[in-house]
Amino acid sequence: MKNIMLRAKVSRLLLLLGIAIVVLSGCSQTLVKDDTRMDEAGTIHCSGSEGADDSSIAVIPIPVLAFFMPHADLNEINADDYLSRCGDSDKLINRKVIVGRGACFPTALTRIISLGIWQWCPASVSWEADVRP
Repeated sequence: MKNIMLRAKVSRLLLLLGIAIVVLSGCSQTLVKDDTRMDEAGTIHCSGSEGADDSSIAVIPIPVLAFFMPHADLNEINADDYLSRCGDSDKLINRKVIVGRGACFPTALTRIISLGIWQWCPASVSWEADVRP
């Protein structure tokens, strides 16, 4: 009987842990997406991707209570920082910047381990744009 109760408790704990991981992590966010315009003659396509740190910390870092507090980004991911690698902003058309947070799913454990205070999130930023001459 005790063995069955122990299994039930472990199952509930694993279920709660799984729900917490899903809730505390994100998937992807589009920072910039222009309406697609016709490519002009002589445009050059520019694209790339790079890893970025999208970690966050609780605004009020009190253990356990931090789970219910808003979180602030430690490193702001700004679309202009990535699009500037393609050239001058007034020469860019068809811009698109996406932050992929799929790797944040397994690293949501850092938020649980830190009792809600901090979450490490290794994001992937991909960008593309057409550069007018």
